[in-house]
Amino acid sequence: MQSILETSLTQHFTYNSFRTGQLEIIQDVMNGNDVLGILPTGSGKSICYQLPAKLLDGVTIVVSPLISLMIDQVKQLKAINFKEVVALNSFMTPFERKEVYKNLHTYKLIYVSPELLQKKELQQKLEQLNIRLFVVDEAHCISQWGHEFRPDYLKLNAIIKFLNNPTVMALSATATPTVQLDIVNALDKPNMIKHIYPMDRDNITFNIQKVANDQDKISVMAEKLLIYRTPTLIYFSSRKASEKVSAILSKKLPSKRISFYHGGMEQIDRISIQQQFMNDQLDIICCTSAFGMGINKSNIRMVIHYHLPPQLEAYIQEVGRAGRDGQSSVSILLFSENDIYLPKNIINKELPSAKEINVAFKELYHLYVVQGKLPDNESKIENLMGVNEIQWRFLCYQFEKNGMIIGNTINYNRKSWELAYNEITKLALKRLRAKENKLKEMLEWIHEEGCLRKHLYKGFQPSYSNPKYQCCSNCGFSWREWKPKETEILKYTADSWESKLKNLLLIGVTNEAK
Repeated sequence: MQSILETSLTQHFTYNSFRTGQLEIIQDVMNGNDVLGILPTGSGKSICYQLPAKLLDGVTIVVSPLISLMIDQVKQLKAINFKEVVALNSFMTPFERKEVYKNLHTYKLIYVSPELLQKKELQQKLEQLNIRLFVVDEAHCISQWGHEFRPDYLKLNAIIKFLNNPTVMALSATATPTVQLDIVNALDKPNMIKHIYPMDRDNITFNIQKVANDQDKISVMAEKLLIYRTPTLIYFSSRKASEKVSAILSKKLPSKRISFYHGGMEQIDRISIQQQFMNDQLDIICCTSAFGMGINKSNIRMVIHYHLPPQLEAYIQEVGRAGRDGQSSVSILLFSENDIYLPKNIINKELPSAKEINVAFKELYHLYVVQGKLPDNESKIENLMGVNEIQWRFLCYQFEKNGMIIGNTINYNRKSWELAYNEITKLALKRLRAKENKLKEMLEWIHEEGCLRKHLYKGFQPSYSNPKYQCCSNCGFSWREWKPKETEILKYTADSWESKLKNLLLIGVTNEAK
């Protein structure tokens, strides 16, 4: 089989050989085995399902967390003549979705979000197809987001059974043994074959810089960004801060092309920003965690964390977007003692407290007595329950799981509600403590006096690779010795979108020419 797969890899994707782990994962999947694959960022995880999708007689479903990621991968596949691919997402017009649904049987590879998979219309369409492979890309999202932010990840096991149990593949770049177990349990696939490879990146230098306040952070960033013109990501935990700092840096660094990106922007604006960055038309993106997952840009040289990541997994994921071409790249984490409060507040807002759960139960019972069902408007439900959107998603999933809500109807049984109350209250506290422990690990790493590389990966794997370039700020990192290749500023050409836009708007045309 190996020679056939290698020939197919060259024929369909023009690669001469497999990277570490790809062949082993693909062979298992082609033999019908469920697989959990943990591969480092930038190692080509997508080939692990794209090649089987091309070769298998049937359809491959890929559950993907971000619309921009789906669109980008579809675009790349179509560019290499893999035409039987489509991304189903909320960005499609009703007409476009209707046309795709009508022709769904013509596709070999279908990207879809976990939320859209819960729609009955799509489920009925997929039920008519021969689904051979079910892929969960960025599978750590099951553990990281599934319990609160996106509970539809926890419903994927039911979808897999509904689709007659196709072969399942789960892929991630960062998963501790605990997260791996969480993924396996959530998908209800206890016999998954595990292919776990070291996730450390030997070309990334880790640099922690302690500062007094946010003003110092901006000064440090401005200093470094003035010296280096390289593709750079700056990560924030706040949408507002990403916009504010983007504006400040744009004023301080007028020669640099800077923009911001977060989940609150219009989808078309997000896609536009991402494509400009991919095409080296932007130097710096001030972004939240919504940006970067799965982005196939090889020459990102700096990843800066303006805010403290809530856990090491998130930090490793975001840092891993740098240096995918193997060249020297740098991570800068800017830390002040006040930074601890923001992630703590975010964690506390993600889960309902015991008091909030008690109020939610009382309000749900009141709704049962008055009308027997939930209001149609989710915002109204959140106001009645006294919780925010994420807290309601957590509660709603638990209410459904415990049979308290069926569809939109409230199902009351005093004994089962009492049991559910105790279970949900304990689970919320357990999840809160787990998130607090993750933050504690992050803080311990920041204050580590030994080698940052060694201590970053110790919870994920037994060893780590020696660095190809400079190691970390605790091992004597020197900015003077870091000389990355800089981005070339492309001049306008007759075919560039900037030139075409200028011509359309008649920018720079003299009155005489008009």
